[in-house]
Amino acid sequence: MTANRVSRRAALTAFSVSVLALPVLLSACGESEPPPTFRPLGWEYLTPLKLNVARVDIDDSWTPRAGTREKGFLAPTPPVDALRKMAEDRLIAGGSSGRAAFVIEDASIAQVRSNYVGRFAVRLDMRTASGTRMGYAEARVSRTRAIRDDSPEGTRAELYDMVRQMMSDMNVEFEFQIRRSLREYLQTTAPAAPGPGPVEQQDLAPPPPPVATPQLVPSPPPLPPAPPRPSAVPFATPNPSPLVR
Repeated sequence: MTANRVSRRAALTAFSVSVLALPVLLSACGESEPPPTFRPLGWEYLTPLKLNVARVDIDDSWTPRAGTREKGFLAPTPPVDALRKMAEDRLIAGGSSGRAAFVIEDASIAQVRSNYVGRFAVRLDMRTASGTRMGYAEARVSRTRAIRDDSPEGTRAELYDMVRQMMSDMNVEFEFQIRRSLREYLQTTAPAAPGPGPVEQQDLAPPPPPVATPQLVPSPPPLPPAPPRPSAVPFATPNPSPLVR
């Protein structure tokens, strides 16, 4: 009986200790930092590029070159997905025939020694319904960034920031090249003018200084005509007296 009583007491003691330790364990688990979240990249807010074609096709079959230390796939938004999203957000088909082909030619972010080296390149082909190319535009951007944190979360954060910056450059370059090389195929050739905002948010320019208006001085009245000068009267010359011989 004593042995049984002792074993039961030991069991109850161990159970009590485990129950008391449970909140501490749960608290320790709750104090771990949640993984960082990254906002999805998108460009719906930019000016759409409406093309005079019936449809827009996207070719995202690009693959990294063999032998490179490709790291772009580790980004929260990989470069191929970001470039495809740009085409989906910005290119609009507004015509009745023909097609536009958006081709991703390069979407690489590779590790070169202690740097990330990124190279993005895209091409937009304008083709007839039968497939004949009528024109094209190409856009390329590149960027190099030093690797500061090679931990898994640090890598994701650095690659996210690099993709975001390169896509900002690509959107500017892509639109510039389309407006330069494919202007005749654009149905919208200029961004919409922003509407007037509230007065307190506008940058009001100071009024221009008043322009001095020259005062016209009235001309003096014309002088009266001078009286006519009297004509000269010749002096009468007396007849000389006859000579006395």
